[in-house]
Order: sequence, then structure tokens, then C-alpha cells
Amino acid sequence: MESRSFPGWLSFLFTRVLFSGEPNADTRIKPWAFAIVLLLPAAILYPTLGFHLLEPDEGRYAQIPKEMLTHNSWVVPTLQGEPYLDKPPLMYWLVALSYRAFGVTPEAARLVPALCVHLTILAVYLIGRLSLGERGAFWAAMLLSVAPGFVCIARLLLLDGLLTLCVTVSVLCGFEAVRTGVLKPGWWIAAAIASGLGFLTKGPIAEMLLFVPLWTYAFLARTNLTPQPPSLERKGESEKAPLPLGEGLGRGSAPARLRHYILFFSIVIAVNTPWYVAMYREQPQFLGHFFWQHNVMRFLQPFDHLQPIWYYVPILLGGLLPGTILLVAYLRDLMRGEQSAYARPTSAAGFWLLAGLWCAFFFSCSGSKLPTYILPAYPFLCLALGEFVSRTRWNKSMATPAMVSVMAAFVLFVHHVGVPWYAKERSPFGRPELVERFVADHDTSVVCFPRNCDSLAFYSDRSDMRNVRTRDVNQMFVDCHHREKTVILFTHRESLAGFKEILPPSLDIQEEVSLRRKYGRGLLDSVFGVTPWGLCDVIVVTPKHQVPPRGKI
Repeated sequence: MESRSFPGWLSFLFTRVLFSGEPNADTRIKPWAFAIVLLLPAAILYPTLGFHLLEPDEGRYAQIPKEMLTHNSWVVPTLQGEPYLDKPPLMYWLVALSYRAFGVTPEAARLVPALCVHLTILAVYLIGRLSLGERGAFWAAMLLSVAPGFVCIARLLLLDGLLTLCVTVSVLCGFEAVRTGVLKPGWWIAAAIASGLGFLTKGPIAEMLLFVPLWTYAFLARTNLTPQPPSLERKGESEKAPLPLGEGLGRGSAPARLRHYILFFSIVIAVNTPWYVAMYREQPQFLGHFFWQHNVMRFLQPFDHLQPIWYYVPILLGGLLPGTILLVAYLRDLMRGEQSAYARPTSAAGFWLLAGLWCAFFFSCSGSKLPTYILPAYPFLCLALGEFVSRTRWNKSMATPAMVSVMAAFVLFVHHVGVPWYAKERSPFGRPELVERFVADHDTSVVCFPRNCDSLAFYSDRSDMRNVRTRDVNQMFVDCHHREKTVILFTHRESLAGFKEILPPSLDIQEEVSLRRKYGRGLLDSVFGVTPWGLCDVIVVTPKHQVPPRGKI
């Protein structure tokens, strides 16, 4: 037996043992399958978008585009009138355009992420069929359409649904550009545009999720391929000398050369440069704040959302259902091996598994973790599982459509009943009779302490509800002396008690309202909370002797 190096054995394991199946040549779109992919996600995603905004993210991402549209300020995003430098603007632009077309409502805001989810599912089917065959792409789209961790979360008003669309299209197009061994410029350019839009959504994460699986796949698929004919060898080099990336390689090669990467990143830069330059001119501190604080430091030395490295394991296993059941069968068959070339997964399926696992690994290594960060892994894992279904007994088994149907019914129930009820219970505006009167008068100053309550600002049509941190509380006391009254929204359960201890005797609490409630059982209190997200108490502060006003804080 020919001796092989360790990289050679890895390649042999990948291309000749684990993923050695023959590709499915039937890539034709079937009208009935396309109709299902089009209509099932639409029924799940669109009918119930108007539930109460959830704090803190949905309130923030509804308010920023509203202020952008109100003030006609499309370069510098603002939150409560102050520059918001944490994220790029693509999501804000899209939501603002939706407001302009359909009105400033939660439904119009959530239409953008819902469309992103739907387009992601369509991309999985329409582009995924080219590498997996139509049947594998269809089952991938079905599994993704009912995966609760994807459709229930990605349609919320967050940046991650749009980022997932950009990453999915970028990786689908990037793989299609290189998988045949001859680079296809159209697909490569499409991958670059999608990647650039991902950069304009959340920074350079899109490029990280694209190139690592492409390079890994190229390494695994090229190391142990059959020797090339002598005509393909370069003059003056030994038989064992490596060829340039993609030169003379067959199936599984990655023919991108330096000029292709220059083209790719030129497109990414062209998509992003106009806004970044305009933003730098308006807010020079943005580049350091965003790239260093919210990308590098948040990954390496996180300052919030600290979680263990295994944090995403239960989230993926639960969120991928019913795909999790198929994943167990898939891994079992992969380890056991199949004799039939048709039953074995293809190298394309191996790439999609690599891409999904890379997403999970990358976000697991990050010190800052939220459940939404893992969303880009779902489409790739579903592509691998869809190909598995199409090649095995699961394709004709009644259990597969039954599982999809049951999960679709469950997701519909969650969207129509569970989420609207939960959002109303947890929204600061869930009981408007308690809070609306405090914020309705725009001549009365409203202060959020110690964090923003942006959904309440959205519902009350205000962009002047200033946030005061604990370190600035003394200045807030000074400013309260200059007003007839000040409404203070306490966004932490313990804040009011501490506030009362340090309240100067020259200020009085004229009125106090608590939003705390008890369901009567400890478990329900712990699951659903005893206060809404983002608002616990409201007080009205008045000075005993008002000092002539000098402006709002």
C-alpha cells in the first residue's frame, strides 16, 4: 500500500471513505417542490409579525430606523438622538425603507427579517440543488423551514437573520464558483457581493464564515487526488511538487488564485467604502469603537454575554428539530459506512457539514455568546441532512414528512399563540394603562435608568428618552432640580431601591408605579419573570424648590 502523510490520510478519509458518494445529477426544479418551499415558510413567517416588541434588541432595532427616517439621517444611526456606533447600517436602512412603504409599525419592522428567513430557505433550495441534487436541496429547505431555532428566532427584529441570509448566499455561491475545478466568475462575484452586504450588516464575520470552510475543503479534496498526467506538471519541478491552488485538479478542487481574491475583496470594499468613509467623516471614533471593541475585543476578551464553550450544543440540538433525529442517524451511518456508492454522502455534503460545524466551532470559541449568533450554522447543517435524506430510506419513509408536518404545526402554534402571549407579558408596553400616561407628554423629560427602554420610546413616538448610567446619577439629580417634574423609568429590578437610598432631600417622589407581577407559582415567576423585560418601576420626581431651567439632560 502506498504510504501517505497525515494530510494525505485526512484527504483519503474525507474523499474516499466518508464522502465518496456519486453526485445526484437531477438538479431540475420541480414546480410542486418549489411551490411548497415558497408557501410553507410564508405561512409560518408572515401572518403574525405584529406582536409586542421585545427588549432590549427589538426595541433598539425598531427605534434606530424610525429616527433615521424621521430625521432623514441615513449615514449616522442614532438612538434617542445620540449616535449609535455599535453596528453598520444595512439592517437599519432596510427597516427604514419598510417603514416608508408600509408605515412605522412592528409588522413593517419585522417584515425585513422575515423576508431574510424566507430568502435564505429559497436560496438553500435553488442554489443548493446544484451541488446536492434537487431532492437533497428540497429536504434541506423543508428541514430549515420548520427548525424552531431558526424560523422562530431569525424572524425577530435582530441583525442575525439578515447576516444569515448574506452568509448563506455567500457560501452557496462561493462553493458553486469553485466546486467543479474551474472557477465560475459569475458565482464568485455573487459570493463577493453577498459577503460585502454581510460586512455592511455586522462586520467581517461573513468573510470568516466563508473562506475557512472553502480552504479546508480545498485542502481535504486536493491532497490525495489521483496523480496528474505529466502534461500537467510544470517544467523543472519534481513529481511531488504541489500545483497552484486548483491547477490540474479534478473534483473538489478550489481554483481561486490571487487575482480572484483581489477581485473578491475589491467588491467587498466597493460595497462598504462609501458608508464607512461617510461615517468616519461624521464620527471619527466609529472605526476604532466598532472594529476593536465590538469585533476583536468582544471575541477575545468579552465584556458581556459570557457563556461556557458548550453553550451552543443544546441550542443546536433543540433548535434543529426534527433534523436532530436525522443527525443521529446521519452520524451513525457515516461512522458505519455504506457499501453502495449512491447511499454514501458526496463530497459536496461533506463541504456543507464542514461549513455548519465551522460556524458552530467559531461561535463557541467566542467569549461573548447569544443564542442568535449560531443562526448561520442552520442552513449548512440542513443542507448536509437534506442530502442524507435524499440518499437513504428516509426519502421514501412516511416518518420524514410526518416529522416535518408535526414540527410545522408546532411552529405555527408558537407563532400564533405562544410568542404573541409571551411578548405581551414581557413587553414594557404590555400594559399601556400603567405607563402610557407617563410618557405621552413630550414636554415632560423622561429618563431611563440605568439602561434604555427603546420599545417604550418607539410606542410613545419619542426620541428624547435619555439614558443615565449609575456613574452619572449625581448629574441627573442636579438636572431634576431644574425641571417641574422628571419621569424616571427603572430598567433593573434593584435600581429603585438603591435610588431611594441616595435621593437628595431636596427632591420628592410624587408618584410611583411598579410593573412587578406574580403568577402565583415560583416556577412561572422564574420562567416568565416578575417584571417586563426592560422596565420594572416608574416614578415621578419633583423638586421642593425648582431652580430656573437650563435645558434637558
